[in-house]
Amino acid sequence: MGKFQNNLVYFVKVAADQLVMIFCFVLAASFVVSEVDGVPLSQFFYIRLRLINFIIFLLFMIIWHINLSLHGAYYSKRIVPWKREASEIFYSVSIGTMLLLVYSVIFKVSLITPAFLLVFWLSSSMLTGASRMIVRFIITPLRLRGININNILIVGTNSRAVQFAKDIESQPELGYRVAGFVDNEWAGGVDFKNSGYKLVAGFQNFPAFLRKNVIDEVVIDLPLNTFYHEAMDIVDFCVKQGVVVRFISDSFYLLTNMNLARSVVEEFQENVLITIYTGAMGGWPIMVKRVFDFVGSLLLIGIFSPVLLVISLLILATSGRPVFFVQERMGINKRVFRLFKFRTMAADAEQRQVELEKFNEADGPVFKIKKDPRVTLIGHFLRKTSLDELPQLFNVLRGEMSLVGPRPLPVRDYKGFNQDWHRRRFSVKPGITCMWQIQGRSRLTFEQWMQLDIYYIDHWSFWLDFKILILTIPEMLWGDGAY
Repeated sequence: MGKFQNNLVYFVKVAADQLVMIFCFVLAASFVVSEVDGVPLSQFFYIRLRLINFIIFLLFMIIWHINLSLHGAYYSKRIVPWKREASEIFYSVSIGTMLLLVYSVIFKVSLITPAFLLVFWLSSSMLTGASRMIVRFIITPLRLRGININNILIVGTNSRAVQFAKDIESQPELGYRVAGFVDNEWAGGVDFKNSGYKLVAGFQNFPAFLRKNVIDEVVIDLPLNTFYHEAMDIVDFCVKQGVVVRFISDSFYLLTNMNLARSVVEEFQENVLITIYTGAMGGWPIMVKRVFDFVGSLLLIGIFSPVLLVISLLILATSGRPVFFVQERMGINKRVFRLFKFRTMAADAEQRQVELEKFNEADGPVFKIKKDPRVTLIGHFLRKTSLDELPQLFNVLRGEMSLVGPRPLPVRDYKGFNQDWHRRRFSVKPGITCMWQIQGRSRLTFEQWMQLDIYYIDHWSFWLDFKILILTIPEMLWGDGAY
């Protein structure tokens, strides 16, 4: 019965996805054309498709389904938070829209224009997500009534395994029932007499128990350094029986508990890899952020092109060549790149820095002087308003920087780093503006800079990027804290 219920959920999701895709296709088409073969789109069901067009569309329906399947759209989402499922849907729909673009080029579908793709992408993302919310909304009360329940068997009897069982059963909307525990004996330090749970099997008779009972999933919580062979035997037997296996691993507990890293399980050929990473973004967020950076920098270059020209002429008129200052900076993963700025100092500024080091007013490894004698007349204005940073839009366009991110520091400053956690700022692309650009700029200490950079990495979101970009505008106008 449980398997039938799970299959029913699968077929409902597939049917909903195909209906949503067809509706969004027609909706997008309505923005491009008003009729097909003389029949208005409002009378969609009266439109007669040619056989070749029907076959082409049917083929795309299959591709759409395969794309969603490959991106986990039809895996069980019982313990997956809605936010993560929504992210997966957005990513898979984005990939599907790109496939539609390729598809239109191959089959020369004139209907599919940039406007069509934009409407299709936005509407299918929202409606596919909405259909998943409806599925969750319908399934939750059914599970509370004992329908669509999965029996779960927990291997291991330590305190964390018991807490896991309690957490699972405290959320009945997930649709799990704990069938019991598997271990040779109850682990010490745990009061199982009052827990209400049963020890239903040991390691030796585990196969016999699994053969005789309805078990949908097995969760293993064993110290692998002691019970490696037992755990592998259980996994091997579950795989043969077609039972889902999950691990509760403490291998990377310290890292994740300290909130310094995130982990994801990946596959490479026949190997299972647990990947630990510290960047704030992965997968589709990086892709979307890059698209936003590319389009945004391109638009801003177009908007500010008259300003770029005027500033270039002013620099030439007041202090001669060169117009631009090019310096090596530390980028993502400490890759060195050439950063572009408008020149705001004398041409020999870098050579003169050695003699000015004793006047450095900044703490930490950075170098700043409030009344730097090397700054030109026009340079004071450019630095105050941050207009000297505008050429970095080309760095963003080239993919070396982002519109928002930790500011790229000179190689000279990096050599003065003495705290490893400071270096985590290099796990993301540097940006034109950042947290400390809108919260005091040069008035902040180096330590405060680093803390704000790490905060940005750990709390990154598109909304945070948008907020920083908006708040950067008044900082540019007033020039508060810049020198």
